[in-house]
Amino acid sequence: MSKTSEFDMAGSAVGGMRVAITGAAGSLAADIIPALLEVGVELVCVDRTNPTTDLGLEWRLCSITDREELKTAFVGCDAVIHLAGIPLEDEWERILENNIDGTQAVLDTALHAGVEKVVLASSIHATGFVGIPADEAVPADVRMRPNTFYGVSKAALEALGSYYHDRHAMDVICLRIASRFSEPRNVRMLSTWLSPEDAGRLFIAALGPLATGFRTIWGVSRNTRGYLSAEAGEAIGFHALDDAEVFAEQISEAAKSDPLAAETMWDREYLGGVFSSDEPPLQPHPADSPQPHQTEESMK
Repeated sequence: MSKTSEFDMAGSAVGGMRVAITGAAGSLAADIIPALLEVGVELVCVDRTNPTTDLGLEWRLCSITDREELKTAFVGCDAVIHLAGIPLEDEWERILENNIDGTQAVLDTALHAGVEKVVLASSIHATGFVGIPADEAVPADVRMRPNTFYGVSKAALEALGSYYHDRHAMDVICLRIASRFSEPRNVRMLSTWLSPEDAGRLFIAALGPLATGFRTIWGVSRNTRGYLSAEAGEAIGFHALDDAEVFAEQISEAAKSDPLAAETMWDREYLGGVFSSDEPPLQPHPADSPQPHQTEESMK
């Protein structure tokens, strides 16, 4: 069977599903919502922030720790996609409340609402201190080696997912998202980029019938320079199509004058790149905006 026909099968299989998506006003959601709508998924959008546009969809404005409101949103859903959370390094207390307690609230509420599958947005930073391989791809179930409190929260997210699968037989699919941007921004991302279109394909596959049990899957495109194994993704019908190599020339040119585009020593050593350094990128705290439950952005 061709990759295209497998993708069409996954799309056909999820058409008609009712799916709640947390963090629905964020940038990752903006990438995947159109793809989900295209294959016929009915969405319930959950966020504490008003969307730029509601797309004519059903929106529930609430915190991910407001279990009563979450249950109202989740009842009748076939699956939940959990994207909400602080997307960069932050103080432990905020990471704990938003990313860890918030994930447990989502999983527990989904369980009591009768939802059978939850798709969790994990991160490459749950494995950030894993070394860059010399000549073989890193499997998607490589052990957790978080490089920040943020990475610890994603490791905890995966551990919670494993618990709810083993204890309650819930299907939980953890997507270890790498560098999700419209275009790769530096030399490292020529290996770790996840395109918006491939992000849509990834979440459609995660909702599909091949994605059962508890699994960890790399969220990464089909990059020529990639070192993250595609095997686990292909097993659930995720076949990435985009390749960061088409941007290689412009990235190489930019790296000559822009340190942010150049490769660092951390990029050469660890999966988590500069997040493994002594000064990982921090979550900004604008004084005039609400702090909890930011949406997953993937500065990765």
